[in-house]
Amino acid sequence: MTLDANAQKSAFLREMISRGHVYQITDEKGLDAYAAGPVPPCGYIGFDATAKSLHVGSLVQIMNLRRLQQAGGKPIVLMGGGTTKIGDPTDKEKSRPILTTEEIAINMASIRKNFEPFLKFGNGPTDAIMVDNAEWLDQIKWIEFLRDYGKHFTINKMIAQETVRRRLDNEEPYTFLEFNYMLLQSYDFLELARRFDCRIQMGGSDQWGNIVNGIDLTRRIIDTTVFGVTTPLITTASGGKMGKTADGAVWLNADMRSPYDYWQFWRNTEDADVVRFMRLFTDLPESEISEHAKAEGAAINDAKKRLADVATAMLHGEEEAKKAAAAAEAVFKGGGASLDLPTVELDWGGGQGWTERTAEALVKEVGLAASLGEARRLIQQSGIQINGVRPEVGKHYNRDQIDPELGAFKIQKGKKDVKLLKPI
Repeated sequence: MTLDANAQKSAFLREMISRGHVYQITDEKGLDAYAAGPVPPCGYIGFDATAKSLHVGSLVQIMNLRRLQQAGGKPIVLMGGGTTKIGDPTDKEKSRPILTTEEIAINMASIRKNFEPFLKFGNGPTDAIMVDNAEWLDQIKWIEFLRDYGKHFTINKMIAQETVRRRLDNEEPYTFLEFNYMLLQSYDFLELARRFDCRIQMGGSDQWGNIVNGIDLTRRIIDTTVFGVTTPLITTASGGKMGKTADGAVWLNADMRSPYDYWQFWRNTEDADVVRFMRLFTDLPESEISEHAKAEGAAINDAKKRLADVATAMLHGEEEAKKAAAAAEAVFKGGGASLDLPTVELDWGGGQGWTERTAEALVKEVGLAASLGEARRLIQQSGIQINGVRPEVGKHYNRDQIDPELGAFKIQKGKKDVKLLKPI
C-alpha cells in the first residue's frame, strides 16, 4: 500500500504516515475523513498483561496512541484482563502459559506506569482512558455469545489467517481456547464502539486479521463504520526483533530495566536505524531529524546519543536521562565510574553465612551472566573486569576489596556493560 502523507486532510494520518507508523489501513479515505471531522477521533490498542511491564517492542503502539492524542484524538488503552486469561496466539509458535486472575491483576497495575509518561489521562474529551476488557468478557454467557456473535465467524476464514495456518502447517498444537481469541478481540472492538463510540483499532501487522474481523462484526451488529490501522513489523537493520537483546527484553519499567541500561539500548542503535527510530519513537521535528540523516562517520554517534537522550527522557524524565548520559560518559570516555550506574545490592552475610565471593559469583550476582558456568567462560575469555582489573576464575573477593570511592564493586563486561555491586 502506497500512502502519501501530504494527501491526508487529518493531522493524525499525516503524522502517522510521515513518521513511518502505517503499514495498512482498511479504508484510507474514510479514516482520514473521520479523523479530520468535528468530533475528536477515538481509537484504541489492546495490551495483554502477560508480564509486569511492557517492553520496548510495544513502544511503537504506545506512540500510536500518543500521535492520536497529539492530533486532537482520544486514546483508549485497552488492558486485556479478560483476554490474558487465554493468551494471544497471534504470531506465536507455541501456546502462552496460563496466568491466574491474581497474577493478571498485579501485572495490569504495574503496566499502567508504562503509559503515563506518554499519554495524558483524565476525563476530558481528548484525555486518555484505560479500560479492562474483563468488564464485559467476564460477563459473557457462552450459549448466548455463540448464538449472537459466533454465527458471524466461519472456520474457513479463521484457519485461513496466516498465523493460524503456520501453526497448523508446522503441526504445532492450536488449542480451541486460543482459537476463541480472535472472536473475543473482535467483540472488544464492538463493545468499545458501543460504549465510547470508538472507531479506530490500531495494532501490529500481525493483528490485521483480528482487526478486520472486529470491523466486520461491528458493522453487522450495530451498523457502524469503524477502521483499522496496522504498523509495520519493527525490526533492526540487521534483521533482529525490536526490543530483544543478548541480555533479554528491554523492559519499560525502571525496576526491570534501569534508565542507564535503557539509555544504552538506544545509544547502541545500528547506524542504519537511527533516523527511522527518531521518527518512530521521539517527537523530534522533521527539520532536526533531516539534519541527523546527513551525519556520516563519527557524527552518527552524536545522533545516537541524541536519540538515547530523548527516548530516555520521554520514559524516565529529563533528570534520569542526564544521569544516564553522564554515567556513560564517565565509564566509557573517562575510564571511571559513576554512582548513577545500575546498582545491585547484595546481602553479603556479615558474620553469618558467606563472607566472600568468587569472581564468577560476583559476575552472576550482578546479572552479567545467567549462571556460574557462563561467568567462568566470560572470565576465561578476558571479557570481565572487576574494579578495572581482569580477574582469574576462582579469585576470591571480600567486602574490604570494594572500590572505596564507589562503595561497591565495579563489574564490567566488554566495553559497554557496567554494573555496580554494593554489599549490604
